[in-house]
Amino acid sequence: MDGMSGELTVRQARLSDHEAVTAFTSDTWAERRDNGDYIPQIFEEWVATDGPRQRTFVADAGDDIAGIVQFVQLSAHEAWAQGMRTNPEYRGSGVGLQLVHAGFDWAREQGVTVARNMVFSWNVMGLGHSRASGFAPATEFRWVHPTPDATATPSRAVTGDVNAAWRFWQSSRARDRLQGLALHTDESWALAELTRDRLAAASSERDALLVVQDDAAGTEGFTFRARTYDRENADGVTETWAEYGVAGWTDAEACRDILAAVARDAARVDADRTRVLLPEDVGMVSDVAVTRTDIGDTPDFVLAADLTSDYRA
Repeated sequence: MDGMSGELTVRQARLSDHEAVTAFTSDTWAERRDNGDYIPQIFEEWVATDGPRQRTFVADAGDDIAGIVQFVQLSAHEAWAQGMRTNPEYRGSGVGLQLVHAGFDWAREQGVTVARNMVFSWNVMGLGHSRASGFAPATEFRWVHPTPDATATPSRAVTGDVNAAWRFWQSSRARDRLQGLALHTDESWALAELTRDRLAAASSERDALLVVQDDAAGTEGFTFRARTYDRENADGVTETWAEYGVAGWTDAEACRDILAAVARDAARVDADRTRVLLPEDVGMVSDVAVTRTDIGDTPDFVLAADLTSDYRA
């Protein structure tokens, strides 16, 4: 899977690349994010866990690394691209395009037909790079952050009814806005098509499916806890996060109940903080605003590339 362009070689990443990769990724978003870029902290784990369903690529310039990207296969037909970074010394050389197309080639060899990635909406350079590489606009989402609260009490029943959740999702505004995507339960910061099996696993394996139901009105919303994880904050304190893969509801009152259910569930798993994914939809975002729940300042964009097309044309 090596490719040549001048003195650049696209190849699988090695542990020995860590220092060179760290050198050009440490300050990627120094002005926008307190905790900076995650690549220096995760690179060695990426390389160590590369295998049949994951591949980390670098562009080798001989005595330097010109760029990096990782592709992960999320399902039989979906892949996720992440960590798309170009060394500033090599911008404009086409190295980013070479790296992404190497990832596309690898994913297509696995039988994948669509590759997606996520770009912060304020990251204009990243958006331009994604579009130039063959990704097209897909959808956008926003995080909301209910505070964990063991005393939070939804006004209606909260069940773990998988069939009710799946039926609601199939015809929901959230599904339409998100093109059927939700957080993947195994790969962080990755979105994939939500399946009934994933909801069933959330219900049976983690007791993490939250379905708001009413005897008269029926199912009025749902969410599911995708995972919990620990992360060090800007002050060096380790916090436990509970992450919810997607949320959908019928109206503002159902929104209030979903957020209350999340707050109670997060407290039950001893989370310090939460984040819940919802579509960038003016109705749903304003529903959350009515509850005075913390909302992320900006949306995130998801782009997708059709790997059945001639992306090298």
